[in-house]
Amino acid sequence: MSGRDTGFRHWLARRWQEVRARRPDVRDDSVREDVEVVRRQYLESEQRFRALLESLPKVAVQGYDRDRRVIYWNEASTRLYGYASEEAQGRLLEELIIPAPMREPVIQAHRAWVREGVEIPADELELQHKSGELVPVFSHHVMLGEHTDAPLMFCIDVDLSDQKRAHRELDFATRFDSLTHLPNRQTFEAQLDEAIADCRRQDTGLVLVYLDIDHFVEINDALGYEQGDRLLVELTRRLHRATRASDMMSRLSSDEFVIAFPGFQREDVLPQLVHKVQQVLRAPFLMDGSRRQVTACLGVSLYPDNGDTARELIRNADVAKNRAKLDGRGSVWFFDQQLHDELLHQHRLVDRLEQALDSGGLSLHYQPQVSAVSGCIENLEALLRWQPAEGPPISPAEFIPLAERSDLIHRLGDWVMETACRQRAHWRDAGLAIERIDINFSGRQMSRSDVFERFEACLARHGLGPRHIGLELTENVLIEADDRILEGLRRLHHLGFRIAIDDFGTGYSSLSYLKHFPVTALKIDRTFVRDAPDQPEDRAIMEAAIFIGHRLGLEVVAEGVENREQLMLIREMRCDLVQGFYFFRPMPALEMERVLGGLVTGHQGFVG
Repeated sequence: MSGRDTGFRHWLARRWQEVRARRPDVRDDSVREDVEVVRRQYLESEQRFRALLESLPKVAVQGYDRDRRVIYWNEASTRLYGYASEEAQGRLLEELIIPAPMREPVIQAHRAWVREGVEIPADELELQHKSGELVPVFSHHVMLGEHTDAPLMFCIDVDLSDQKRAHRELDFATRFDSLTHLPNRQTFEAQLDEAIADCRRQDTGLVLVYLDIDHFVEINDALGYEQGDRLLVELTRRLHRATRASDMMSRLSSDEFVIAFPGFQREDVLPQLVHKVQQVLRAPFLMDGSRRQVTACLGVSLYPDNGDTARELIRNADVAKNRAKLDGRGSVWFFDQQLHDELLHQHRLVDRLEQALDSGGLSLHYQPQVSAVSGCIENLEALLRWQPAEGPPISPAEFIPLAERSDLIHRLGDWVMETACRQRAHWRDAGLAIERIDINFSGRQMSRSDVFERFEACLARHGLGPRHIGLELTENVLIEADDRILEGLRRLHHLGFRIAIDDFGTGYSSLSYLKHFPVTALKIDRTFVRDAPDQPEDRAIMEAAIFIGHRLGLEVVAEGVENREQLMLIREMRCDLVQGFYFFRPMPALEMERVLGGLVTGHQGFVG
């Protein structure tokens, strides 16, 4: 018989005695009928109570007698703690679900409630599953028959496993990267500050390496994000294998990692640490069934030389990494204050350049290309100029690379196209004797997917065609061009546009590449022209370039002609066109109009 049934019998006996005491004249059978009604009501209530407890799948309810032995165990308790009801019946609470360190306190708390009426407060606990694993619950306790000889304690336990799991997942998501499981930036900064504090106490240094995977966007675009994620996970594994337990890592963004090496002196191990990180990338990565070589640019900062907080070290390593990227794939730079000042100057220069675009602070100058035989102006090259309202002019050699790195080059390119086309249409309508204006396209500008559509739309707006506007590209742009760019250039070539290779001879190509490119002209770089009169090697290169260009049916232009000696040599080599200060410097549009109108002439010493 259960403790609960025993309690009921005691209650029923007391009820009988109370009725008999109040109504001694009532017949026994009448009293028995009343008691039977009460008994039925009690049993119905008991059934409803049990049905309610069994209908709560997430609420585990157990009943215990005054000795803490199980008298009730619902199905939810079985799911939560692993014991079937038959296994649990009659067993002690502390032997079933109470972890060893909690057993004695639980026994004492139960006795204090039974004997002294001190309730056990509801609380979050970790109780024990049959397997030995801990189960997080919110446990509430109820005592029935508290002041009787047969008190019953019921424990109502709500499973908190889902909530705890969600809390852990949320905590992980806010502190770690979900893909690589590395600390995120906020967590890493806190860890790094602690490591810096340790280094300060121990009078040691710390090396921070900022790693940026080269052209990771292209990997995602070409192979898909799944393959890109596999690369990042594999890189993380390699970095873990190459570092010590005391070293720290973080994934700061899509393709950027930082690795901290505390406890080092830079003089001893700096080259080895950088080499260790580079070696991680040495072996190819398996992606999409094939092996691909991956490189990364590294920026390095040092504690205490380059900062004494995590934020400073990360920022300065980032600055060094950005400088490394300017040198190309796989480059390494170490932070110093001069580098920081230089990059800060560049950042401000980009802001000023954008303001100049907005306010009309840029202009195009034009430099004629002159026939080497007749001295007549054949074409013009449009050259971008920036003269700030205050201060000296800023060289295109300084601001064009900055525009390319900041993507401002696309706005700049559109402005050059529009301005050159508008000027060419104006001179056409004015009846000036000029054939073509050539404009320069950078590699970053050509990477824009709609660059050719924008070029042709600009020409159409001003009613211009192939004989009015030409293109100049460096040979490196062509070498790195993908099929889309080459196909677009072939289409323009077929339409009759002039496409020139600028600064020819300074890039990475060989002459054999010329037959693969849709070009019509070569522009020999000024360095060869400058030194050709005195350097046989430069003269030989010029002669070879002019000879092969002509054999391929290309027009050849010599850039940077500044004196008569250079001109005579160029004429001797039968170069087609000459561009340089000997005839004309680049000039604003109004001054160029006077030249084209015959009001101003070029160098008077030339004899055709």
